[in-house]
Amino acid sequence: MAELEGLEFGKSDFVLLDEVTMEQFMENLRLRFEKGRIYTYIGEVVVSVNPYRQMDIYGKDTIEAYRGRELYENPPHLYAVSDAAYKAMKRRAKDTCIVISGESGAGKTEASKYIMQYIAAITNPSQRAEVESVKNVLLKSNCVLEAFGNAKTNRNDNSSRFGKYMDINFNFNGDPTGGHINNYLLEKVRGKMVEAATVIIINFFTVISALEVIGFSKEEINSIYQILASILLLGNLQFESDGESVQILGQEAVNQISELTATEPESVSKTLLYRTVATGGGEVIEKGHTEQQACFGRDAFAKALYERLFGWIVGRINTVIEVKDYNPVLHGKNTVIGVLDIYGFEIFDNNSFEQFCINYCNEKLQQLFIELILQQEQAEYQREGITWQHIDYFNNQIIVDLVEQPHKGIISILDEACLTVGNVTDTVCLDSMDTKLAQHPHYTSRKLSPSDKSMEFQKHFRIRHYAGDVTYSVEGILDKNKDLLFQDFKRLMYNSTNPVLKEMWPDGQLSITEVTKRPLTAATLFKNSIVALVDKLACKEPYYVRCIKPNEMKSPMLFDDARCQHQVAYLGLLENVMVRRAGFAYRQPYARFLQRYKMTCEYTWPNHLMASDREAVEAIVTQHGFQDDVAYGHTKLFVRTPRSLFTLEQERAALIPILVLFLQKVWRGALARMRCRRMRAIYAIMGCYKRYKVKAHFWEVERRFANVRNMADYGKSVEWPTPPAALAQFHKNTVMLHRRWWARQIVKKIPPSDMLEVRAKVAALTALSGERKDWGISRAWERDYLANARDCPQTSSGFIRVSKELRNKDEYSQVLFSGFCRKVNRFNKSTDRSLLVTDKFVYKLEPKKQYKVMKRLPLDAFTGLSLTSGVDQMVVLHTSSEDDVLLCLQRGVLCPNQDRVGELVGALVDHFTRENKQRLGSRGHMNKQHAVGLIVAGQRPQLEPSLLTQRNHFTNHTPGIYHCHSCWCSRLALNNCHEMNQSRWRF
Repeated sequence: MAELEGLEFGKSDFVLLDEVTMEQFMENLRLRFEKGRIYTYIGEVVVSVNPYRQMDIYGKDTIEAYRGRELYENPPHLYAVSDAAYKAMKRRAKDTCIVISGESGAGKTEASKYIMQYIAAITNPSQRAEVESVKNVLLKSNCVLEAFGNAKTNRNDNSSRFGKYMDINFNFNGDPTGGHINNYLLEKVRGKMVEAATVIIINFFTVISALEVIGFSKEEINSIYQILASILLLGNLQFESDGESVQILGQEAVNQISELTATEPESVSKTLLYRTVATGGGEVIEKGHTEQQACFGRDAFAKALYERLFGWIVGRINTVIEVKDYNPVLHGKNTVIGVLDIYGFEIFDNNSFEQFCINYCNEKLQQLFIELILQQEQAEYQREGITWQHIDYFNNQIIVDLVEQPHKGIISILDEACLTVGNVTDTVCLDSMDTKLAQHPHYTSRKLSPSDKSMEFQKHFRIRHYAGDVTYSVEGILDKNKDLLFQDFKRLMYNSTNPVLKEMWPDGQLSITEVTKRPLTAATLFKNSIVALVDKLACKEPYYVRCIKPNEMKSPMLFDDARCQHQVAYLGLLENVMVRRAGFAYRQPYARFLQRYKMTCEYTWPNHLMASDREAVEAIVTQHGFQDDVAYGHTKLFVRTPRSLFTLEQERAALIPILVLFLQKVWRGALARMRCRRMRAIYAIMGCYKRYKVKAHFWEVERRFANVRNMADYGKSVEWPTPPAALAQFHKNTVMLHRRWWARQIVKKIPPSDMLEVRAKVAALTALSGERKDWGISRAWERDYLANARDCPQTSSGFIRVSKELRNKDEYSQVLFSGFCRKVNRFNKSTDRSLLVTDKFVYKLEPKKQYKVMKRLPLDAFTGLSLTSGVDQMVVLHTSSEDDVLLCLQRGVLCPNQDRVGELVGALVDHFTRENKQRLGSRGHMNKQHAVGLIVAGQRPQLEPSLLTQRNHFTNHTPGIYHCHSCWCSRLALNNCHEMNQSRWRF
């Protein structure tokens, strides 16, 4: 059943009506129409009411909603029956067909277009070009066939004046590979050409585009225009008679027709005015037409031209879309979906030959419909082991026989009248039918029923169809049944130089003496085509769309009860409901029934523990007390009355909100647990990965440094691997350890005599690296330059004597540095002096007075050292008493470019470092009083701030110019700086 629609929209399936009566049927149909629900089911049959307005129910979202779903899962729709036919074709490799029927204006053509669009939309998901091409041609063919086969009538603005059956071929993947179109009974008697031309003009560009997509060449399209123009011109031809012969009024129209049909003007005139016949002796003679015969010939020629044009267009489309070179062994089974857009019953005030053929067609289709429905029902009951009860229904085989039975049927009588030599009139034909069919229960006429004044004598006969009584007029019925087109017209068109026209008239190649058999009548041709159509449909699994026209005003609001009830009657919809409900109104496989209703029973929710689904379904039925209203098949449950189903549906609808809340709760909990497990997994993976990265780093370090002991540089050139973030500090420590180890390996090779110099250079490097451009690291450091004869050969002996005396007196053990310097006081006066730095005292000596001690300061009194970042030799020694010493070291005599500042710094830093280590080792802490602070180029070393005195220091920007960092003044002489004047720099 269909769901997702409330009771305010009525019953979505007529099978579910409380009582199957015409009143309830019409009431439900009217309610759904007024609520905008134009589709309703009868089981698997779709009843469609023309809404006469555009409805937003055919978009891509709707297509997706119906794709692959069952009929009962969504509201009734054309897409549902289309999908059902497609699934049956694809899943079971079963040929299917969709039969669309209804009267003119009921929406059959639109329904067929929507079905085609749906099939095109759900196929070819891989977008293969050849399949897309086939789909485009199939869709565009609708536009072309509408342009040439539809017309505006009193009842329909776009009425299909022909029946169309299209076979769509599918490969094993379910993609369309081609198709074939059959057309039935193109109506040609209502000024059809004018209407068709109007449609083409209105939709000119759309039709041209469609023709080009299908594959019509420009020459073929031009030929179509020429033929249409010829038909219009034929309608303008007039004839006149002078009593002996007939002439054409105006030769200009004949010339134009001749030009358009690529024939000779004389041949056109001759064909219109004369008829060539062969006598019994084989002689060929020409007979002139009367004015009436000429008009009949002209009209027959125009109609035949249009009929042949339409047939050629259909054939041309078929040559494009037909499957060629299909090999089932290579390509799999080729399955088919047929779409039949056929006219429904027509009952007008004046019914003629066309209505007779159309209603006969519907009798055949109705017969097939009833037989297939009953056959399917019976086959399913037998397959499921359900006892089948015979259903009485109207068997219209008697009406079909009335029309098509050989020798006795109406078609045979018409053909006999058409083939009889002599002047057989429509009245004579009616008398023949009255004689032969007088005893038939479904045939009557005014002659047979004199009291029935709704018919006229010698004009009307009536057939009691399954859809109702229809009165037909016999006026013109023989002419419509005959082939009034003379062979001369066929030969004229076959001899045309236009290849399209020549192709349309292959029977014109026969000469007049070769034509020995009369062509079949229109009724016989139509009967043969309908029989072939029914045979095609009978071998397919059918699906039905029954279209209803709600009113004659084309209004979206008006529902004409009488009009609609008449259509419901002749479409047999009420009988269809009865047949559907005669056995069981509802059936469903056990698994699907259980899935839908298991929440209504405590023994089946959420999952049953029984041996089979059938036992679980029995538990549901028993709990609700429906045992007497159901039957159990082998695979399906059959429910007899709709009320049982409604009870289940109502209980299910009441439980749905509760279950939804429960499922939401469970699902939210499941999502939270999933997120928790995912997070745990993520952290576990992250932990494992981090451990792996750590181990991998260890392994890589071990691999790279495995052989460093045997390397010449002890691994200094080995590149360290990039550590993970967690090992950043470990990496620094490891690098430091390796550097220390590397340093120890290098230091081991240094002789003990060089260690003092090495320690001093290391100390200077620590203090001055990156701060001073040149500090003498590249040369040998001698420290005691005053005692070195190479530095001062004249005075070295005097200094050695004085140093020994001082050593004995002050008991120092080591000379840290000695050398010449220039002392500068605050008055900018400079004096040559000598500097002696020992491990206990700093001496200022007068070299000119035999190195007389000018001043002696304890080494512990010095708290810091300042120098510039340039190449000058200026040094400031800071004391705790703020009695700083400013001096400039002199370069060596032999080597005037020596930088001795670095040597002095290295000696002092090394000495104080060792002193501090000794005190720290003995006392456990550092004596701040003996710490040394160093300031170079405006940058203080990273020592404890409290150990550094906040002194002025200088930066060398240009040679000879010093800038005070306190006031940023620039002076050639330091004593001009006001900051310098306030400081106590004395020695």
